[in-house]
Amino acid sequence: MGSSSVITPEDVLESLMNDGTIDALRLKIINQLKANEELKNTTIKMAEQSKVLNTAGAEKQTKRELFDALRQELEIPVLERASKSVWELILDSGGLGKEISETVERVFCKLSGRELPLFPYSNDEREPEREVEEEKRKGEDKEKVNSNSKPKKRSFRDMNAERSASE
Repeated sequence: MGSSSVITPEDVLESLMNDGTIDALRLKIINQLKANEELKNTTIKMAEQSKVLNTAGAEKQTKRELFDALRQELEIPVLERASKSVWELILDSGGLGKEISETVERVFCKLSGRELPLFPYSNDEREPEREVEEEKRKGEDKEKVNSNSKPKKRSFRDMNAERSASE
């Protein structure tokens, strides 16, 4: 592609899909989820506390009936927990999230004919600044937890805007 054409997010995504990068990242995410002991323990605890399993007569149901009832009761909360864990992995500035960002940037540069890096500062140079921001955010989160107001869910767009602003 010439340097005069505009590279869209779709172009980058298509390249990542065609070269197998998306599949490789998906596999890394799945493996990290499988290794997540906190997620496993939470899921086990949810099953142990299940109304379906702790209801009188549950032992008389078939495995299929129990499985279907458990799935109906726990599918949404378990998937919400897993989704939260996936987003933590994706947004992690030191692990998989960093790898994803660098990969996307590298593909964009390759497609547009630009030199790496696009951004003048490396993550290592910004770490102290990021740590201060994270500590500040943790303090704000504690304040939110301690307040009696109902927590609000943030959209993906809001989270990205906050992350961009802190970087």
